[in-house]
Amino acid sequence: MLYGIASAATALLLTAVLAALLRVPALRLGLVERRQRQRRVPLSGGLAVVLVTCLVAVAGNWWGIAPLGEDAGTLLVAAGAVAGLGLVADLWRLTSRLLVLGTAVAAAFVVSYGDTGAVAGVAAVGWITFVALAFRSLDHADGVAGTVGVVTAFGAAGCAAVEVMDGPAVLLSVLAAALTGFLMHNWPPARVALGACGSLFAGFLLAAVAVTVRAGSDAAEGAGVLFALTAVVVADAVLVAVARRLAGRPLLRGGPDHLAHRLRRLGLTPQGVAVLAGVAAFSGVLVGTLAQAGRVGAQAGWWAAGAVLVVVLGLLRVPVYGPPRARAAHGAAPARAGRRDARPAGRPDARPDARPDARPGRRQGGRQVAGGAAVYGPRRQPESEDGPPESGDRPVGRDASSQVNGSLRVRNG
Repeated sequence: MLYGIASAATALLLTAVLAALLRVPALRLGLVERRQRQRRVPLSGGLAVVLVTCLVAVAGNWWGIAPLGEDAGTLLVAAGAVAGLGLVADLWRLTSRLLVLGTAVAAAFVVSYGDTGAVAGVAAVGWITFVALAFRSLDHADGVAGTVGVVTAFGAAGCAAVEVMDGPAVLLSVLAAALTGFLMHNWPPARVALGACGSLFAGFLLAAVAVTVRAGSDAAEGAGVLFALTAVVVADAVLVAVARRLAGRPLLRGGPDHLAHRLRRLGLTPQGVAVLAGVAAFSGVLVGTLAQAGRVGAQAGWWAAGAVLVVVLGLLRVPVYGPPRARAAHGAAPARAGRRDARPAGRPDARPDARPDARPGRRQGGRQVAGGAAVYGPRRQPESEDGPPESGDRPVGRDASSQVNGSLRVRNG
């Protein structure tokens, strides 16, 4: 108990200090966020979370104060490999297939197939991969991924403690403290961000520990608990996938269509979005933890799934996509053509810049005689082979200036 408090406090302080110290090197190396902002935000927060979590956990295991055990040690090594892959993705662009493949390979080493069975083990690998990548996708707004990560880590650590798995429980407690120190710099407006390095690391650890805790239990009940623990992460991923599918957009193309983007369009502040995401994550984690402890029925996790479905259907009605470019271009072309083809009523060769009070009559030089009154207008130019300019287009360059100057000379006598 005392070591848990000391390790959590150490992880929090070290992450807060290290994230600030790594800001300048990250900016110089180009390790910055790719989102469109008015300023560059370094991704030093994710690297600090990974380094501090691994350092504190390994130190406790080395000194024998809090042994991680074989399972937790394998989890930490696999999560570190995923974090390294994410760091490469932050520095150089990697295809999504490489990220999926690398995360799936790491997940295959942490699943206990003897407890889950072959089919459930493959499903567990897919679930860990999905949650890790979905957690990376959740890092689309300041404070959201960090807040949801802290709440989920404490909940999953509680589930591990219920099953007397001290190693995973300590590991997730350290991760929760490290994410709290990261939040000190990531709370809106953010000064650092997680990036793929930190978000893949946190999502992988959370999903892998949850799968390890539920290994050997009933498949339906375990799925409900896993869903409740990661309700917000799953809701964001499902919302984005369904919205892009309905809009006919590529699934892997980024856009302002995530959970936080839609909440902002409803009028919430960035701080309000982070708080609301934390409250929603706490609700799901509470249901999952109580179901794991046997306080409520395991079917309570499916109630959480129903609540997520209602939220997704409601947020789908929030408009986030503008008109497609092709549609806007086709709509603008006829409008321009209509303006060019529009000609005033009267003579066929009437010009749109003719005076409205001009009446048909004969022309003398640069003036038009109509009913005894002389109306001065521009001298008519001889027609060329290309024809007169369109009525909606203004001549530019030297021809326009010579015509205007000729008109002014006639007006001034």
